[in-house]
Amino acid sequence: MLALRRSLTRALAAPTMAPQVCSSFATGPRQYDGTFYEFRTYYLKPSKMNEFLENVKKNIHLRTVHSELVGYWSVEFGGRMNKVFHIWKYDNFAHRSEVRKALAKDKEWQEQFLIPNLALIDKQESEITYLVPWCKLVKPPKEGVYELATFQMKPGGPALWGDPFKRAVHTHVNQGYTKLVGVFHAEYGVLNRVHVLWWNESADSRAAGRHQSHEDPRVVAAVRESVNFLESQQNMLLIPTSFSPLK
Repeated sequence: MLALRRSLTRALAAPTMAPQVCSSFATGPRQYDGTFYEFRTYYLKPSKMNEFLENVKKNIHLRTVHSELVGYWSVEFGGRMNKVFHIWKYDNFAHRSEVRKALAKDKEWQEQFLIPNLALIDKQESEITYLVPWCKLVKPPKEGVYELATFQMKPGGPALWGDPFKRAVHTHVNQGYTKLVGVFHAEYGVLNRVHVLWWNESADSRAAGRHQSHEDPRVVAAVRESVNFLESQQNMLLIPTSFSPLK
């Protein structure tokens, strides 16, 4: 009895560990891998689109010598016209700071790339994103068109809506209706925002796959679960430029 009392006393005196709440969508690799992707959107002045793209094509090497360009697209459908969208990869925030400092000292880049292009740009936007832990960036098998679907989720973060969103994405992929390039979660910009970058052979093949998915009960069920946490969504059809690494 004495031994039992001592055992109970030690058990009651031991500190109680609080239960941990984890989400595979917001923890894991994202916490330890500093790699992030900067989304940049440039709104160009009307009639200046071709001039801008020609100048970027001619001098893009002056920029890519400093950091990795993932993709560069013109926006065909979705929102304002005369718009380009590009993604840049950085190892961490210190890396990006080093790149910006190097660019500030690069006279050739400033004179041939920056200054001429600034005169053609009406507005610029930047957003910092991470790849979600359950997705790797995939290069499509051949040239095609891209769709950037943006989902504004309800406040609460991935711990609230991460798993249903993951199931909705994987259901589309598993049935072969489209090809997944990457899923990105916003870190700076509008929070609780997720971007899904899809690839299709053409705009028509994308439309055909979308129509088929609407009749698939597996997709319908997964989407219905996910939309319970959705506030709004929008998309853009992107056409890769000739100098874009992702074609």
